Amino acid sequence: MDTIEKYKEYVNTAFVKSVEPIVVTSATGSKITGEDGKVYTDLYAGISVVNAGHRNPEVIAAAKAQMDKLVHCCSYVYHVPAVADLAEKLAEVTPGRLQKSFFGSGGAEANEGAMRMAKQFTKKSEFIALQGSFHGRSLATLSITGNKDRKKGGGPYLTGIAFHPAAYCYRCPYAKEYPACDLYCAKQLEKTIQYCTSGNVAAFIAETIMGEGGIIMPPKEYYKEIKKVLDKYEILLFLDEVQCGFGRSGKLFSIEHYDVEPDIMTMAKGIADGFPLSAFIARPEIADSFRPGDHLSTFGGNPVSCAAALANINYFQREKLPEQAARKGAKVLGELRELQKNQPLIGDVRGAGLMIGIELVTDKAKTPATAEAGKVRAAMREKGFLIGVGGTFGNVLRWQPPLVISSEELSAAVAALAACLKAL
Repeated sequence: MDTIEKYKEYVNTAFVKSVEPIVVTSATGSKITGEDGKVYTDLYAGISVVNAGHRNPEVIAAAKAQMDKLVHCCSYVYHVPAVADLAEKLAEVTPGRLQKSFFGSGGAEANEGAMRMAKQFTKKSEFIALQGSFHGRSLATLSITGNKDRKKGGGPYLTGIAFHPAAYCYRCPYAKEYPACDLYCAKQLEKTIQYCTSGNVAAFIAETIMGEGGIIMPPKEYYKEIKKVLDKYEILLFLDEVQCGFGRSGKLFSIEHYDVEPDIMTMAKGIADGFPLSAFIARPEIADSFRPGDHLSTFGGNPVSCAAALANINYFQREKLPEQAARKGAKVLGELRELQKNQPLIGDVRGAGLMIGIELVTDKAKTPATAEAGKVRAAMREKGFLIGVGGTFGNVLRWQPPLVISSEELSAAVAALAACLKAL
């Protein structure tokens, strides 16, 4: 029985719409090798995880060194420098006064823990999240997820959640255009508070740049307007940087594009270049609102993952990976927009750094080209490029490659995309 047959027989993949029909045997940098020897350029990075490249040598070496000392101990004792050193490093590199970290194993765990902390600090029980958002697949994080397809069949969900329209400029929920809109979507947050909540809101939760929702990047002034409203009502700004953090957008953290300080921020995916780890970080007075017994994670702060994360961040800083992402991203975005001029299937090209969304539509009315997006994904795979597909309507091609990818590889991907679209 080969690997694919064993998967079908023994591994539950019913939750995946379609598994790429390749068996990966190894990966290095931006390349993945299949069992048949075919090499693919990875434009998805394990859903925006291996930002420093597959099997980054420095990250692997740090993890191996830690494994020779200690693999697990849990948080009821102080142990090994890696955990404390990573927390110190995160306090150094995250924006504003964020200082104290709680470590977990995945993004949903970080988001749910941060929700608990926001309630504990504010003594309030409600949240406002964004339409089209995605924050994880636990009950609590699905409750704050504004994506119908991700939520179906999982309810009943938590009460006390209000959803505010996202800053989706290509499909503005208010039928306005930026910048003439004067950031209407941000200013309308006050109406959401007044009409859709009981006034007991602990935090406004947002992916700084939406990933699963289709790479939705708000205008540069958006979060400043949001923060004005939040401050008026004493509501925390809780940012989910699980997918858009760690250099993905051309900044170490995407909120750096907006010059706003979050009160709570969550991280995972790119934090340890593939080792399972997550964190939520907050100002000390917020973090210290936890009391004994309020929270714990058995595998959170695993020493091996923390050592990998510390090496990962050091590599980011030395090699200037966010700056590389900004430079390469600007170039490929330009190439994609040139392609858009002569390709009617491309309705919009958007993003920042190497977090890029290419929205496909069938007509000028912006009818989502969902089937076509699936066909392009398959055709790109045949040409040796692995991409993602997302968005509320499943019509957005997602390019989120390892940040170490070369500009030549990205240009080759644009050429391949042009050929795939032409074939359609």
